[in-house]
Amino acid sequence: MRRDIEDKAKISRGKYCNKVSNWLDILYCIALIFLLIHLFMIQIFDLKKYRERGKMQRSSHDFAVRGDIYDRHGIKLATDRIYYNIYARPVDYSKTETPRKIAQLFSPVLGIPEATLYAKLSNTKIPVIALKKDVDRDTAKKLSKIIAENHFRSISLDKKNTREYPQGIFASHVLGFYNFDAGVSNGVELTAKDKLEHAVRATYDKTRDGKIIYNFSTDPVLPTTNPKGQDITLTIDAAIQHVCEKELHKIIEEKGALRGAVIVMDPRNGEILGYAVYPTYDPNSFQKASNTQIKNWTLTDVYPPGSTFKTITVTSAMELGKINENSIIDDPGRLKFGPYTIENYDYKQKGAPGKINLVYLFEHSSNIGSVNVGFLMSHKEFYDMLKKFGFGEKSGIDLPGESSGLLASPKFWDKGLHMTMSYGYGTSVSIMQMVSAVSALANDGVRVTPHVIKYSPEEEAEKVKRIPTVSPQTARTITKLLAMSVNNGKSCIKLDKYNVAAKTGTSRKPLENGSGYSGAMYTSTIGYLPASDPKVLIYVVVDSASKGPVWGNTVAGPIFHEVAEQTARILDLKPDKLPTAPKKQ
Repeated sequence: MRRDIEDKAKISRGKYCNKVSNWLDILYCIALIFLLIHLFMIQIFDLKKYRERGKMQRSSHDFAVRGDIYDRHGIKLATDRIYYNIYARPVDYSKTETPRKIAQLFSPVLGIPEATLYAKLSNTKIPVIALKKDVDRDTAKKLSKIIAENHFRSISLDKKNTREYPQGIFASHVLGFYNFDAGVSNGVELTAKDKLEHAVRATYDKTRDGKIIYNFSTDPVLPTTNPKGQDITLTIDAAIQHVCEKELHKIIEEKGALRGAVIVMDPRNGEILGYAVYPTYDPNSFQKASNTQIKNWTLTDVYPPGSTFKTITVTSAMELGKINENSIIDDPGRLKFGPYTIENYDYKQKGAPGKINLVYLFEHSSNIGSVNVGFLMSHKEFYDMLKKFGFGEKSGIDLPGESSGLLASPKFWDKGLHMTMSYGYGTSVSIMQMVSAVSALANDGVRVTPHVIKYSPEEEAEKVKRIPTVSPQTARTITKLLAMSVNNGKSCIKLDKYNVAAKTGTSRKPLENGSGYSGAMYTSTIGYLPASDPKVLIYVVVDSASKGPVWGNTVAGPIFHEVAEQTARILDLKPDKLPTAPKKQ
């Protein structure tokens, strides 16, 4: 009985195994059929696709270099330098290609002692031996000739390129830098990256050891040349840039300042002719520079503009019809607001001016006069005018890292904020925003996008905007008032041959945590000339001067004067000021 049960169990297991085996056979056949169909499809219908993939495995692009960067007169500011790294592969040594023979032939060309070179080549434990790096093109040609004549297979010349800046620190914050290995960049090197790298590259089939496979369609000339990206021309004038950098550095050293900037722009088209930023750095060795040196703080950082902003307050009120050229403003010299007291900088010496005109307001930089002009506008009216001038948004300059500045919505304004806004506090702006805003006064009321790259007419139509800001009449009236205020006074920004429409400014520097002010000052001067037909706008800002009297007129003013005078000479601007008649004896 027991044996019968065991026999039935064995029969049952045998049937189950046979059943599983049959299913496995079926699945195997199905898989084999699908594999055969797949192979058939690949070899018959997808032949072209895999032929192309095979071609890609044995082809490579030719070596491309970035385009050069020039100033507006063709002076080269950035370029690629091609160099070679020389390597040896011990696995490819042979009886006719020994370390001794290679060392004998390469030693005089590479300038390495034969014994030293032989020792390097003999270290067969290393799969790839670096013989020498940063070899110039002429040396590489000599080595290539030796390699070809002796049919060496173990030696390779690895072609590389590095970015070089022939003028050193010159215009470093405009140019930026580029690192091929890390692919990092800044300045124009970043914003114009697509153009600089847009090279027409050819693709060639190559053998395993890197030799080009020539066929009927291969151009015999192209493999001998390196494709190059597009060259870029800047709006920068090297002569004006040199003046800006020289005069800025001179005052920074003389006044013991922390940092500074000078921007020179043609207000008619937005082209920046000079753009000096301190502290600076050498883009050839940007890795050694600190973040403080590399940062273009004129775009990234914001600050209270101080009295230079009074030009915007007065212009806004005039554009809205609140005042006119002949308006008289009440100036008691001092004004109390809650627990705060605001007064003119010279109140303690001169007291209350009383009734003043707009020329006096600009000439003596009247805080109270500017506040009373500001109060003629509602919160929203003032805010809307500031938005028209471009505050609270980016200027659109073709450089990276620009800040939008800080401009509170009018619903958050109160009388105190409105008051401080009137004379250059209450808001924080970037240097480029101020340049853009004041340029409208120099260009019949139209702001033009500031830019450092020369564009084709088609590109300019797309990238450079012309934004109506105030009426031509308002712009010309403010220009006349500013020029009169400069000519009436004894400021160092006055020029002998040109009428200058300008305003100086001094503002307390906020603490880094944003609460309160430090003891340091921003000093600035912004203006344009000739006032009768403005061709050049100049803005100078110096941060934290520590020696001598610290005012816009004493720190930024001398830089403005020198840059204005030398820029006028470089551009051969026509004087618009009549010569003063000599005094009779």
